[in-house]
Formats: sequence, structure tokens, C-alpha cells
Amino acid sequence: MTVIFSKKCEIGLQSVLFLSTLGENETVNAQAVSRRVKQPKEFVSKVLQILTKSGIVGSHKGKNGGFFLAKPSKEIRLIEIVLAIDGNSIFNNCVLGFPGCSDDHPCPVHNTWGKLRDEAYKMLSSQTLAELKDATIEKITSL
Repeated sequence: MTVIFSKKCEIGLQSVLFLSTLGENETVNAQAVSRRVKQPKEFVSKVLQILTKSGIVGSHKGKNGGFFLAKPSKEIRLIEIVLAIDGNSIFNNCVLGFPGCSDDHPCPVHNTWGKLRDEAYKMLSSQTLAELKDATIEKITSL
């Protein structure tokens, strides 16, 4: 069950983390990514297209084409993927969906969620794909 991110964002995070485990000049097609992250190829393809437009993922067309990271994994932070797919609404809007929720007019969980939201944003902003490579390999090989 998705708690914070959309399913599309989860697939994007998983796909980009997988791409970060590949060799520097290695490309893989959407089918290979979908098999490794155990997600439907159609969704993986759509998400990879979004990430290509955002400059996080690159692609080559043709028989030997595929997807790859558009820049070094040490330069890509998880927050970039989240913002490219889901935007920043989860970090700005009320978690319960109340209109007008603010510090002056808080919802029942405003203060608690604000702390969690800020911590999540900090973690996503500080973690690079390179820092998560070993844990990613371990997770993907266990799927």
C-alpha cells in the first residue's frame, strides 16, 4: 500500500535505483527493468519516459537501445525522482486533504505530519543513488 508516494513514483524510484546498479555505459530496455523490479512493463515504460524528459534517465532508440542514468549516480538524489513524478504537493499540502490547512488553521495531524514530512524531505534530499547502490543490489537480487 502506498502511503506517501504515488504508485508511479514508487516504480520510478525502483527503476532508477535499479539503473544505478548497472555499469557506467550499460543500457537496458524497459522489459528488463520491469522484470528486475517486478512491475508491469507498461507502467515502467511510462515512468522511464517521464524520467527521460526530466533529465534523470537517458535513452537510446533502436535495436540495441535502452535506458541508462543520464548523469552519475552520485549526482542524483532521490528527491529529484519524487519531484519529477509526483511534484512537491506531498510536501506542501495537507496530508489529510483539508483545504486551508496551515500553521494558523491546522488539521488534527498538522504538527505531527509536518515533522515527519520535513524529515522525509531531508532524507530524500540527502541520499544519492550511489550511496544506496549496495542496499539496492541486495534488495533487487532478493525479489
